[in-house]
Amino acid sequence: MEQREIEIFLAVAEELHFGRAAERLHVSTARVSQTVRKLETAVGSQLFERTSRRVALTPIGQRLYDDLQPAYQQIQEGVARAVAAARGIRDTLRVGFVGASAGQFVLEVAATFEAEHPDVDVQIRENQFGDGLELLRSGQIDMLLAVLPLKGARQAGLTSGAVLFTEEQLLAVSARHPYAGRSSVSRDDVARAKVLRSPPAIPDYWDEILAPTHRPDGAEYERGPVFATIQEMLALVGAGKGSYPVPIEASQFYIRPDVAYVPIHDAPPFEWRFIWPTAAATRRVRAFDRAAAAHAGSRRSP
Repeated sequence: MEQREIEIFLAVAEELHFGRAAERLHVSTARVSQTVRKLETAVGSQLFERTSRRVALTPIGQRLYDDLQPAYQQIQEGVARAVAAARGIRDTLRVGFVGASAGQFVLEVAATFEAEHPDVDVQIRENQFGDGLELLRSGQIDMLLAVLPLKGARQAGLTSGAVLFTEEQLLAVSARHPYAGRSSVSRDDVARAKVLRSPPAIPDYWDEILAPTHRPDGAEYERGPVFATIQEMLALVGAGKGSYPVPIEASQFYIRPDVAYVPIHDAPPFEWRFIWPTAAATRRVRAFDRAAAAHAGSRRSP
């Protein structure tokens, strides 16, 4: 297969439309159709199911795409790196994080990574709670360190790395709240504490994971107002407008006289890991994730 044939096949497989693939590659639709027919003859099987209404990959076409796409992307990245090196240009990796402890971890990994990969410039970006997924999807950051549960991640087009570290859950409540003097609370207690609503960009299942949303009789628990940032969330908690489950690092990095942190004894720990768009995965993204895993392991070592 020639390079142009591979490009045309991949474009049709991704667009699932001959006309859009032709526009993307700046060739005629006839050229795309001829190339696909030539490839199907060479393979000895249909690669696409075509009707007047839709185009879909056949099982053999899907397998060919799965085999070719990573290799083609690696070749393109290799050429781009060679060109950049010749021009004295460094690759850029944009890494997002939410929260103070996450930022500290990312900076530590970035320092080690840049020492081992001098051709990559790691740019660190702090994201507000709820912004990270949209920034990933829009391409403004390449990867994000987050505790967001990854239910449905594949459907959302995201890939997750290994769990880097875990943190126990605490309930942030007003210092005047009845829970503030307790040694711990349960998830049922949390549900009755009027949990604040997460930013609109956060998937609905996030709130459901943090605390039960319905009483045993089916009625909904009362929820507090919506917040947009961590500081806004803490201000609402301190004012007695609601509560919110947070990682244990909040009690170290966000100390406020009007907020108390109470352990949730039956809640699973938060799991921190990197996530990135599956379609935009690159070697440097995967390399940074491996470096993060190695750094997290060294942190845990005695």
